[in-house]
Amino acid sequence: MNRFFDEPLESVQQMDDIVQGKQAPSREFEIDALLVRNIRKATGLTQARFAEIIDVQVATLRNWEQGRREPTGPAKALLRAIRNDPDHVLKALAH
Repeated sequence: MNRFFDEPLESVQQMDDIVQGKQAPSREFEIDALLVRNIRKATGLTQARFAEIIDVQVATLRNWEQGRREPTGPAKALLRAIRNDPDHVLKALAH
């Protein structure tokens, strides 16, 4: 494998360990409505395409972006991963 695949894969594996309680997060971040919107907009994707890639309903993404709901668990971890390394994470998710 190459580092462009290995690094995002390692991040996703660490995220899974954190979600399952096998590993403590190195730090925690709150994901608020503005941050969700900014993460998506930074990718240049529409709400529909971003929701499709992260495997949530468009209505769910809209609720997050409008502050009616907050992402939890794996969705929150995935948004953090996308924020930290959007190109690699989105590329890994698109396959």
